[in-house]
Amino acid sequence: MRGRLPARPLGEIADAAMRVFTAKGFRPAGISDVAADLGLSHGAVYTYADSKQALLYLALLRALDPDGVDLLEAPVTAPAPDEIVERVRIWVGRQENSGSLAASLRDARQARPELSVEAELQAVVDALYGFIERNRTVLQLVARVSAELPELAQFYFVENRRAILARLGEFLSSRIDAGLLRPVPDVPVAARFIVETIAWFAMHRHGDPDSAMLSDEDCRRTVRDLVPSAFLPAGRTPRTEP
Repeated sequence: MRGRLPARPLGEIADAAMRVFTAKGFRPAGISDVAADLGLSHGAVYTYADSKQALLYLALLRALDPDGVDLLEAPVTAPAPDEIVERVRIWVGRQENSGSLAASLRDARQARPELSVEAELQAVVDALYGFIERNRTVLQLVARVSAELPELAQFYFVENRRAILARLGEFLSSRIDAGLLRPVPDVPVAARFIVETIAWFAMHRHGDPDSAMLSDEDCRRTVRDLVPSAFLPAGRTPRTEP
């Protein structure tokens, strides 16, 4: 038909949904917001996804498994919430199995006499920074929509993030008890300080226009230097190790 717009790839629809849900969250965002991002009418979006939940599924799938969107047929129907959570769980498992984050936190719970405590802390900071930096698009989207989706919030915040904080707290406590790190007012808060400092520089600063002049390399090097030094005993000079 003359004047009819060509079909858009599902990947484009998913990319627009990712942008909208990351910026606004799930409940505040509407199908009209995704339509506006795409330059489509509200009704045209239903050609590709039959509901806002289906758009969220497209957005999450695009973030977790970019090529997986190409295997779907339009209009996409949203699966049950537990299936969405399972996809996120599988993605997290793949990251832990293939990356250094889980290994670094696991090793940090055991004494490693071949490493100085500075090197241990730097390894943990490197692993956390790298994980967040590589996956910031996924993490921002999941964190933004989890607040409004109870099943996803239970997995992301309670089961996953709290487990990371607990393992980091175990590491700090063991090194403090051994006299290798200085005592801190509260270990859980100290663990949160490490994670949130890394998260801001590796992820959140990208949404801050006043931080545009900060380079990735400068941020990585500075966090790697300052975070470990905050926990060293008084009078001890940080020693950077590869």
